[in-house]
Amino acid sequence: MPSLDSFAAEKLASLEARQLRRRLAETAREDGITVIRNGQRLLSFSCNDYLNLSQHPEVKEAAIEAIRRFGVGAGASRLITGNHPLYAELESRLARLKGTEAACVFGSGYLANAGIIPALIGEDDLVLVDELSHACLWAGAQLSRAELQVYRHNDLAHAESLLDEHRKRHGRALIATDGVFSMDGDLAPLPELGDLAKRYDAWLLADDAHGLGVTGGGRGSAFAHDRKAEVPLQMGTLSKAAGGYGGYLCAARDVVDLVKNRARSFVYSTGLPPASVAGAIAALDIIARGGDLVAAPLIKARAFTAAAGLDEAQSPIVPVVLGDTARALEAARMLERAGFLAVAIRPPTVPEGTARLRLTFTALHPDDAILKLAVLVRGLVHP
Repeated sequence: MPSLDSFAAEKLASLEARQLRRRLAETAREDGITVIRNGQRLLSFSCNDYLNLSQHPEVKEAAIEAIRRFGVGAGASRLITGNHPLYAELESRLARLKGTEAACVFGSGYLANAGIIPALIGEDDLVLVDELSHACLWAGAQLSRAELQVYRHNDLAHAESLLDEHRKRHGRALIATDGVFSMDGDLAPLPELGDLAKRYDAWLLADDAHGLGVTGGGRGSAFAHDRKAEVPLQMGTLSKAAGGYGGYLCAARDVVDLVKNRARSFVYSTGLPPASVAGAIAALDIIARGGDLVAAPLIKARAFTAAAGLDEAQSPIVPVVLGDTARALEAARMLERAGFLAVAIRPPTVPEGTARLRLTFTALHPDDAILKLAVLVRGLVHP
């Protein structure tokens, strides 16, 4: 057997033995909450389409019309010919929603963080990362070649001690954190992190992938606290509550212009398809209206946590931590037999010993189904 094939087979066997091998499961989404998977119709609690905008008629029609006008693909990177006319409108909408001077749209959230941090921070600088930050923040920090320091999750005192110890040896410093943590659903203390960053002349980058549209009246996690957080680098995605695809940075105009010139994942990537940009514009229009729609996912998540006997949800993401991988997989199978899709999340996505069901709540989830799910989950966590 060739060495590459042998290497792959051995690694796969090791993953299989530890119940960590992943396999793609074909999943047809019907209406935003219902899926067909393994021949079974299930109510999904594993999707990030929090406002169900991927299925919204206004969003779909905007995407279809963009294809009619501009075609299917962008054809090149944005700095060549891929900057089609819809981009300016999308970036203007994002900046207005986030209260910044400008915005820059990337191909995805991962591409955004992989490009933003190395565009601003280099090998003589310092990056602090919350230990539970998303993988793309880690990727961007590592690509920057800066000194990387990790602070305990949401531990302001630990972050300050690291800045006190290391900041003076570096020209520039950046603090990177999720605004809403993707696997735990809790919020970062962004106002306090903003204060800390200012005291140490550091720049705060908050990944708002899971905050846009569902926290802070729809404006995101920087607006979800008792005072607006000072976050000079507001990053996020268009693939969760906005229902489509893409990533973005909202910041001061000069910062955005510099990122457009230096972020390799922007400079060397083909622009988003026109349909994705048009769909995002329509979705942001809906989010900007606020009201019951943007409030619904958190309300439903809190109804679930109250009924299941769990800590009150801070976002539409509710972790049901079961610890053992085998237990989490069996719990997912049990819920599937009951008609619910709740995918088990295993290491290395989450730390060892914290395998879980990661439940997500959307505006369209029926209240009676949420209560039925809560009864089943309560039996898992309070046997």
